[in-house]
Amino acid sequence: MAQLLGPTRAGLLAELAKPASTSQLAARHFLSPATVSYHLGVLHRAGLVARARSGRSVLYRRTPEGSRLARSR
Repeated sequence: MAQLLGPTRAGLLAELAKPASTSQLAARHFLSPATVSYHLGVLHRAGLVARARSGRSVLYRRTPEGSRLARSR
């Protein structure tokens, strides 16, 4: 999966077994929120993650396609 998506996007996709916000993912992966947001945008446009508002936060989760790809590691 890392060869297809790149290591950062693959790591973020793998992490999204449970919904998480950009800031949560940034802290876990030692990346800036802007960097995480950029990569999540790419994954979202590819149909691998979905986003939903939860109060003041936006939570990202894997789509079924994203989960299939993550399992294929």
